[in-house]
Amino acid sequence: MQRQPRDRGRQWLRHGHPQAPPGKSSDGVPLPLRLIALEVPGLSLAVVAVAGAALAVGFFRVVSEGHALFPGGVPGWSFAVLTGLIVGHLVALGRDRWWGGTGSGATLTLAILLLYGWIPATLVSLAVVVLVGTARRHHWRQAARNGAVDILGIGAAALCLAAFGVHPSVERPWLPDAWSPYTVPEVLLAACAYLVVTRVLLWYALARRRDGLPTVARTALVRQGLVAVALLGISPLIVVVAAHTPPLLPLFAVPLISLDSALWIARARAEEQLRDPLTGLANRQWLLERTWSALDEADRMGARSALVLIDLDRFRSVNDTLGHLAGDRLLLQIAERLRTALPRGAEVARLGGDEFAVLLPLADSPTSAQRVARALVSALGSPLDLDGLTLELEASAGVAVFPDHAGEAEGLLRRADVAMYQAKRDRSGVEVYEATRDGNTPDRLGLLGDLRRALDAGEIELHYQPKVGFDGSVSGLEALVRWVHPERGRVPPDEFIAIAETSGLMPRLTEYVLETALAQVARWRAQGLRAPVAVNVSPRDVHSPGFAGSVAARLARHGVPAGALQLEITEHVLLEDPQQAADTLAALTGHGVRMSLDDFGTGYSSLVHLRRLPVSELKIDRSFVARLAVDAEDAEIVRCTVDLAHSLGLLVVAEGVEDDETWERLRALGCDAVQGWLVSAALPPAEATAWLRARDGVPPVVEGAAPALPGPGGQGIERSHGQPAR
Repeated sequence: MQRQPRDRGRQWLRHGHPQAPPGKSSDGVPLPLRLIALEVPGLSLAVVAVAGAALAVGFFRVVSEGHALFPGGVPGWSFAVLTGLIVGHLVALGRDRWWGGTGSGATLTLAILLLYGWIPATLVSLAVVVLVGTARRHHWRQAARNGAVDILGIGAAALCLAAFGVHPSVERPWLPDAWSPYTVPEVLLAACAYLVVTRVLLWYALARRRDGLPTVARTALVRQGLVAVALLGISPLIVVVAAHTPPLLPLFAVPLISLDSALWIARARAEEQLRDPLTGLANRQWLLERTWSALDEADRMGARSALVLIDLDRFRSVNDTLGHLAGDRLLLQIAERLRTALPRGAEVARLGGDEFAVLLPLADSPTSAQRVARALVSALGSPLDLDGLTLELEASAGVAVFPDHAGEAEGLLRRADVAMYQAKRDRSGVEVYEATRDGNTPDRLGLLGDLRRALDAGEIELHYQPKVGFDGSVSGLEALVRWVHPERGRVPPDEFIAIAETSGLMPRLTEYVLETALAQVARWRAQGLRAPVAVNVSPRDVHSPGFAGSVAARLARHGVPAGALQLEITEHVLLEDPQQAADTLAALTGHGVRMSLDDFGTGYSSLVHLRRLPVSELKIDRSFVARLAVDAEDAEIVRCTVDLAHSLGLLVVAEGVEDDETWERLRALGCDAVQGWLVSAALPPAEATAWLRARDGVPPVVEGAAPALPGPGGQGIERSHGQPAR
């Protein structure tokens, strides 16, 4: 499939794509936006290396000049106690922070920088990093990166002070007694330099490396504003207290820890907006934003991404039977299974209720994504233990792939949803999105409107395909819908029937077909032609309240006996509510309407359900009939089906019969009637009428030979392969 450029528009900035929006060169993009989206390979390693070198040079100069590294006496111990209290608080929080240092640590660092210079400030920063890293044993790499960034930020602030002629040291501290009105801009610029350098480096070294979600980025920016206020407001106060009453310095732990806790709570609440409160998985907002990032990356690499939407089947019955608390516990187990079954690099989110989504940032092909989806569905299908009760749940999954099916996150999610509901309807477990089965694309929405107008204008036609017995008798005709669009030409029945089923137009189409077919039967009966007509109905029709009564009313209005109408259903009618289907079909047969089970063998119903259905005829799907003469397994399936149907007192009709050898095999297997191109194509009403009239004069079939079946005017109908779909 040829890739089309995606119209990101305003999403360009939102999702940090490094390219300009479509239709503009990168030169047309403002410089700040290009800088925000810039990626610097190896930045983390470079930051650590530069910080290490700067620290080594600074230590060498201080030691070689005979300066002390940190103040002693009461001020030194007071700062040490304050540092220890802050470190203890950070360890107690136990949270990873992708942005690095905290408000309390930054405030303390800047205060020591103003008072004693950048080496003592660096020692405090390193103490925080080392102690917190020791407490969190598995975070040394992150601690080293954050410490290096902090060192460079302290160095930038020290350079700003040096530009104003301020060179504090342990021996010659910058005491408040020497401050003047000019000190305010000096402190302000030093604080801003520290803040800007540390935040910029952390953004490119860490935030860009991970997910770079815009919501997280916005939260971080708000937080940095609060940090700036703390730096400007509290750091000079710490300097004043350290200069005059250093024993009071540990008391600053109270406001600093309060600041840190407030910022931590704000961060936690921001994260909660991206997390599902029950399972702890990501939520829909996170999924969409993360999907945008994954699609941008896949677009740059010329690769594919995939989204898998998973929904539990019949989960509502668990809530109704065991209660919502039990349902919540079950969802927790489901979430844990998904986490465990995820392939490397995949990410999972809960969208709500019993619906989950899995993002595959890189997918080789739709087939590989489907394979992953099947593995996830299989993992969810194994038994679950809930308070000693063993439950087995099934799940359905839909797969949509970028750029094959959609070019943006929202479209990918919608198409995965369409595929998932298709999997539910077909009970196939997993389905990959197909545009031909999606009634919501702009083209198909336009076709839906045209279909509505065609029904209003009576432009939908019915063609009739005969069914004959092996003695040459006509057992009936099947009404098949045909539509010739004024601009598109002939529209395949599979296409517009799928649109009708997914849009809610199917009942209207069924009413139209029933009305047209019964009117034709009435005309035939008036001409002395008594062949019954079969009409296909969908599961939605059978489950509609009052359907049986509406069919009986139409029969009465057209003056057609119920025995002249046969309704064909598929096994899918049994899947949603077998009892409701059985009740409706029983009501129809109670009115005298005959029922036929179409496409037998392609669904998922059980023999128990088959026994409950009041059908009089069973139709073997053409997929088994087509290879009957060359495939022993298909022949055995047909034989078993015929024997089963006869044991239940049902007639058997084979679809898709196209050659004499298949005819003979079916006759030998005991099939009752056949339908297909060997007999006749589906005929327009006038030609079907002529065919029926010609059949009245056809002599009985010679034993052992297929009947010669005339077409209109008594001439044989030319055979063709590929029976048209209804």
